[in-house]
Amino acid sequence: MGISNKIEENLKRASWIRAMFEEGERLRKIYGPEKVYDFTLGNPNVEPPAVFKEELKRLADNPIPGMHRYMSNAGYPEVRKAVADVLAEESGLPVNENHVVMTVGAGGALNVVLKTLLDPGDEVIILSPYFVEYKFYVDNHGGVCKEVPTLENFQINTEAIAQAVTAKTKAIIINSPNNPTGVIYPEESLSALDKVLSAKEEELGTDIYVISDEPYAKICYDGIKVPNVFKYIRKSIIVTSHSKDLALPGERIGYLAVSPKVPKVDLVMEGMTFANRILGFVNAPALMQRLVTKLQRERVDIADYEEKRNILYENLTALGFEMVKPQGAFYLFPKSPIPDDIAFIKAAQKHNILLVPGSGFGKPGYFRISYCIDKQIILNSLPAFKQLAAEFSLG
Repeated sequence: MGISNKIEENLKRASWIRAMFEEGERLRKIYGPEKVYDFTLGNPNVEPPAVFKEELKRLADNPIPGMHRYMSNAGYPEVRKAVADVLAEESGLPVNENHVVMTVGAGGALNVVLKTLLDPGDEVIILSPYFVEYKFYVDNHGGVCKEVPTLENFQINTEAIAQAVTAKTKAIIINSPNNPTGVIYPEESLSALDKVLSAKEEELGTDIYVISDEPYAKICYDGIKVPNVFKYIRKSIIVTSHSKDLALPGERIGYLAVSPKVPKVDLVMEGMTFANRILGFVNAPALMQRLVTKLQRERVDIADYEEKRNILYENLTALGFEMVKPQGAFYLFPKSPIPDDIAFIKAAQKHNILLVPGSGFGKPGYFRISYCIDKQIILNSLPAFKQLAAEFSLG
């Protein structure tokens, strides 16, 4: 007797990042941490903003009676209102606390949304390259993923999406700023997507929701800002977390928000709250909800991330690596100098450089670099990257 066949198969499919992390642990024991250049994990190395620590101390010193008890499955009304106020300000729409459910991170939010929307066999479009967990989340709720490639610059390919939509299409997941590419989808792309989906809905007599996965929405560079999807797409749902913008990945606090333009929005919200309960999340962590109430306009200092992006982008492109310059998040997604990205990352390991192959994100021929690591490790890695580039005759 063993585990389920599906989970055993999924373990094989999901092994790349885990395998690279374990390889990093092995190499660090041999060479020391300063000589191993691990770019595999998207685990923020910056500290939360000072105001977070102030709020934590204030709550610890002045506990609210009953603050650790159950609350509504949707979360505390005052927390949801704080979230809704910002979304209303950004979108210009009458978003209120009844359009928000506090969740166990963005992963929890995605599972709640998919559980609420999908019937067995419904299709969800994902754009390659994509966050590796999307396929598992869709499968969790009986859905079927349809992969649609993005354009050469990783922007939305509306023509390819239009061709992929069928009568079974229930949703499309977009991710901006994107993991793994760092690109941001501009307003005109969101408007074009809404136009395409609206035409398909009318043609097929269906509803198609756009699920916008936004944990990196406040980590943007070069003066660029992520457009609020509610302004441009009628049937839109935002899922996000404070894992990246407040550097709280281990606290698992996030939310989902549904546009007030969504038809039967009250029923949708009732379904989301119910799904939050029956999936076993029950509610988002009580203490974290209270802590982030006053932090909806806060974020970590992104200057640190921007400096690291610039160091890597400028040095790697000078060595001959080709890539789209990321506008947000904390990833680079260069083209592999050989078609076999897995062979390339194995070659990089010989230089103690740990990368993740693009194949894991549905985009063979590329590789991901996560630069949310110590700046000194990045600087130490540059000679190794130079040797790696020379090995493949770049430059």
